[in-house]
Amino acid sequence: MPNHAALDPISGWFENAIIIPSPNFDYRPSASIIDLIVIHSISLPPGQFGSDCIERFFKNDLDASAHPYFVSIEELKVSSHFLIERTGILKQFVSTNMRAWHCGDSSFNGRTRCNDFSIGIELEGCDDIGFTEKQYTVLNHVLVELVGAYPNVSDERIVGHQDIAPRRKTDPGPHFDWDRTRNALNVQRLG
Repeated sequence: MPNHAALDPISGWFENAIIIPSPNFDYRPSASIIDLIVIHSISLPPGQFGSDCIERFFKNDLDASAHPYFVSIEELKVSSHFLIERTGILKQFVSTNMRAWHCGDSSFNGRTRCNDFSIGIELEGCDDIGFTEKQYTVLNHVLVELVGAYPNVSDERIVGHQDIAPRRKTDPGPHFDWDRTRNALNVQRLG
């Protein structure tokens, strides 16, 4: 990812992301202040990488007959602001100014409805294996940009899906390197 890439705070779009608009978003409540970033992981079909199934899922265009697992999710309407593929490709589905539907039933520090005040980043992956060097590089760059644009996001407010929905979710899972991500964020801030 080029060092000059940036988030346009007016539009809420990353200038070098591949833009794939999802219909699964709406307006944030008017008093919402973005102060949380939620890191997720996803693979479709589960444990398989490199297809366009995630993007089709976020666009409500996933063929349920293509895999038995897809039948169980065909009625879901979800999205995320960003997806970082295993190759490091950054895709954006929803402007950061809008509310993506990535958290579901969730709470953080006693506040429910985390979609109202968060930005969601999906990493192509699963609980069973680690993430790629390219994913960490792109993730760290995206986080620096987001923290710069949304000053109410602190290190303690960059969390996993498992932190806001612990009874339902386990992602990004035990192989996600939180120390690496937080250290890289601090180095880039100071740098």
